Amino acid sequence: MTVAEKISNEVEARQAELIELLTKLVSFPTVSPPARNTNDVQGFIKGYMEELGFITDMWDVYPGDPNVVGVLAGEDSTQFKSLIINGHVDVAEVGDDQEWKASPFLARIEDSYLYGRGVADMKGGIAAALVAIKLLKEMGITLRGDLQFQSVIGEEVGEAGTLACTERGYTADYAVVVDTSDLHIQGQGGVITGWITIQSKETYHDGLRRNMIHAGGGVKGASAIEKMTKIIGGLQELERHWAVTKSYDGFPPGTNTINPAVIEGGRHAAFIADRCALWVTVHFYPNEDYEKVIKEIEQHIGAVAAADPWLRENPPQFVWGGKSMIVDRGEIFPSLEIDETHPGTKALSHSFEKMLSEKPTLGMSTTVTDAGWLGRAGIPTVIFGPGKLEDAHAVNEKVEIRQLLDFMKVLAVFIADWCNTRKEE
Repeated sequence: MTVAEKISNEVEARQAELIELLTKLVSFPTVSPPARNTNDVQGFIKGYMEELGFITDMWDVYPGDPNVVGVLAGEDSTQFKSLIINGHVDVAEVGDDQEWKASPFLARIEDSYLYGRGVADMKGGIAAALVAIKLLKEMGITLRGDLQFQSVIGEEVGEAGTLACTERGYTADYAVVVDTSDLHIQGQGGVITGWITIQSKETYHDGLRRNMIHAGGGVKGASAIEKMTKIIGGLQELERHWAVTKSYDGFPPGTNTINPAVIEGGRHAAFIADRCALWVTVHFYPNEDYEKVIKEIEQHIGAVAAADPWLRENPPQFVWGGKSMIVDRGEIFPSLEIDETHPGTKALSHSFEKMLSEKPTLGMSTTVTDAGWLGRAGIPTVIFGPGKLEDAHAVNEKVEIRQLLDFMKVLAVFIADWCNTRKEE
């Protein structure tokens, strides 16, 4: 019997163990927002990793929301490949839980599925990855390269838990983000939010509006709300231009959108609006960097403002991104291209084909994950995990048990292969 066959048999024998661990993870109500509630689940994962021999590092990204990174040192880490397994422990908000058939935090089996908040997005991936690592250890399969497990916070609200790992110096030769991908091997486009603000240098009473809009009125003023309509029109022009001039395989034309999501303006009815702020969400392609996208938007809107006499003197101001949709009302998800020729991607694809007797689907996620932060840090990265996107965030969220087991098989074989691959000279 080959090692792969032994791993496959071990995975099948550990179904109950996997369900028990995932049920435990689901029982922690790590909903974000409101967040600041992951300390207990991270403490549990920290203990689980330490029992497997990991050296762990746990630190607060925000009070009550710590990251945990575990490193399982390889027997010859200077000569063999290292790997990051990454996943987030926060889950989407539940809403009215009366719509759920049972408590969202009490995992239950029905037919061939496991139900509960986070089973697909993405505690299923975390649980299956941890059990896969455990079975390798208990089978006596040694790893000569370092294995790193990152359990991070904040992904659901744009809080950069994974960015905090890279800023802390954690890196590897390859990374797999075990987020919802339906077992496809994926890259992603990117997202950045921004605030465009128009602020008048002067404030006027509502009673002076006539003097501002009629010939000879004598007041050179304007409503910031009305001027913002010109900015929105300019964004729409740029959005249409992008749709015609940009494309990327795997994405429908026009996926690179600029959404005017929230508008805030004015004081109250007795004033001419002297301030207006627009919150936009920008989607861009995997081969684009958010800093270049920002520059394109600012240059275009700058030209729009330059063509307006009042906006020339009261130009729009820009604030982009942020590390939290909760704290600073902004987020960044960098894009991620897949290098199908990279040895890590080829090894993962080979493990998939070996264990599941079919070729994997390589493509692009229609959503965003933390994978972009690892890629931006120079770590070759892919998204590969159990669960379907239509089940993520859904009422009565579910994941197919068979897919969890198949994921475990592929990941376990891949870890054993990659962490025992010699580094290139």
